[in-house]
Amino acid sequence: MGRKIYIDGKYYDKEDAKISVFDHGLLYGDGVFEGIRSYNSLVFKLKEHITRLYESAKTIMLEIPLAKDEFTKAIIATLKVNKLKDSYIRLIVTRGKGDLGLDPRKCPKATIIIIADKITLYPEKLYKEGLELITVATRRNIPEALNPQIKSLNYLNNIMGKIEAIRGGCEEGIMLNHAGYVVECTGDNIFIVKNNTLITPPIYVGALAGITRNAVIDIAKCAKSIAFLEDVLTRHDIFNADECFLTGTAAEIIPVVKLDGRVIGNGKPGKRTLFLRNEFKK
Repeated sequence: MGRKIYIDGKYYDKEDAKISVFDHGLLYGDGVFEGIRSYNSLVFKLKEHITRLYESAKTIMLEIPLAKDEFTKAIIATLKVNKLKDSYIRLIVTRGKGDLGLDPRKCPKATIIIIADKITLYPEKLYKEGLELITVATRRNIPEALNPQIKSLNYLNNIMGKIEAIRGGCEEGIMLNHAGYVVECTGDNIFIVKNNTLITPPIYVGALAGITRNAVIDIAKCAKSIAFLEDVLTRHDIFNADECFLTGTAAEIIPVVKLDGRVIGNGKPGKRTLFLRNEFKK
């Protein structure tokens, strides 16, 4: 069955799902989005994703023309229309149709898009053997320029980093902030394990408060065998970590075994990483 795409209250076949070329989401990346997963017909952390979507929209002064409960119902309905139990859901809210100028006042109504489909970010082999990363040259946007807590449609900063990682022969790359501290990867949050303590960069260095990131933190806090700490990290810390892994909605939890040619730990996915991955799946 072909996918049905939700646009402003109606469903369209994938091939016929269109927006105006004057939509400011297309022209300027003016809009916000969320990526969500459903497992066995249950949407994972839906309330948290909806909350973050509306907070992002509020910060850029974008009025979403649906109440939160209406948006939630539309997501569930889109899954049912597409007969999907395990899926990746993309929510998009653009500034809407305007003119060729920047002025958001020329966009009278936001455009809402809901896409439900499948996604495979990394091959299964990498979950078993681990990722190799490089540090990319592109620095993460400074919070004073574009707050990383806004899930903006303008992802060029991340895309530039992704291009560098791919050209360097890797699937992912670490991004540093203007001070040289590790922030996150181009599409995922990053964790290390050192001396049985789970550590991830704090939000104030420029990292996104990822939903999967927060779920892993909750798991670690409930597990008495693992301590947790938010702290600034350098490449040196990752080189010398016992374990490393990435988290994200699409990636879930994926181990990292090498950074910039340095083997991390014993070069294999660590036992705490595997424990957290198993607990996350539960």
